[in-house]
Amino acid sequence: MRSTKWVSVIAAGALTFGVAACGSDDNNNSGSSGSGSSTAAGGDSGGKSGKIALLLPESKTARYESQDRPSFEAKMKELCPSCQVIYSNADQDASKQQQQAEAALTQGAKVLVLDPVDSASAAAIVTRAQQSKVPVISYDRLILNSKPDYYISFDNVQVGKLQAQSLVDKLKSDGSSDGKIVMINGAPTDNNAKLFKQGAHSVIDGSGLKVAKEYDTPDWSPDKAQSEMEQAITALGKNGFVGVYSANDGNAGGIVAAMKSNGVDPKKIPITGQDAELAGIQRIVAGTQYMTVYKAIKPEAEAAATLANDLLNGKQPEAGLVNDKTNNGQADIPSVLLKPVAVTKDNINDTIVKDGFWTADQICTSQYAAACKSAGIQ
Repeated sequence: MRSTKWVSVIAAGALTFGVAACGSDDNNNSGSSGSGSSTAAGGDSGGKSGKIALLLPESKTARYESQDRPSFEAKMKELCPSCQVIYSNADQDASKQQQQAEAALTQGAKVLVLDPVDSASAAAIVTRAQQSKVPVISYDRLILNSKPDYYISFDNVQVGKLQAQSLVDKLKSDGSSDGKIVMINGAPTDNNAKLFKQGAHSVIDGSGLKVAKEYDTPDWSPDKAQSEMEQAITALGKNGFVGVYSANDGNAGGIVAAMKSNGVDPKKIPITGQDAELAGIQRIVAGTQYMTVYKAIKPEAEAAATLANDLLNGKQPEAGLVNDKTNNGQADIPSVLLKPVAVTKDNINDTIVKDGFWTADQICTSQYAAACKSAGIQ
């Protein structure tokens, strides 16, 4: 398993990326179109102020509203007290996101931080922003066939590798290294989902396991993942598979529900996940999900805020922040790539709890208290 010390290194690094002072020359408080809002704070520390648009793709994945948005807004407030964040969530609607981006530009956004619903069609947003001389940060998901100024995310091929290797190793230890598995991937419009799948197949193919059924899950929707798993159980039988590759924790929740409703015990079938959602961590504690991938989202969001503030002020990022380049089909985009970490019951304390991503009290509600005690989570 990958060393968990990466998380502490990343978190410490995110807090030292550098602070650019800001003043107050543009502090209107108008909202964005669609599902959005604006936040601003007073202050004057002598630099440039402006509006920053944060455009997130959906809310079915819990991290966006519970982790990404508050972490980004808090860091922006710290870096530039008089800057205004124009926030919108597209609810998995690419057309709506384009409208929200246009509205943000009309309101005077000086930087767009864009996590695309559709990695391909979002290129039109980059083109429109650049026509207005507004830089774009491709956040978490890579925008394809365009030239955003920066890309910040995790090594997403490595995410898929971590998921698959954890599953392969678990099945090997269980004596099921040559069995059939089900793969339930993410949304086909999400380039990250493509990378997760690529990484997973690079491990699973040739491992001895056979992928008996594989699905791409529209909108990363747990209910659709549940339906896909039900189809797989119908086709393979209750005893016809030994493990499930799930691309994220939301899908894993749907998979577990499908198993339970069809008389399959998820404690006997290892299931992967991603995002370290609270419900996913609780399932791992309870034994109904085997693992998740922890991505230190706070440092990711804080680094995006730091880049946005640098762009607003016409500054180059501090040395060491941009650590790679990522080809998006048109150009090599300067990138900040953070390290994902595989998490099972054995290292929840050393990762999730230690970093304060979720506290032991949040995880160990009454329903999970006994399992937490058994796992030594405190």
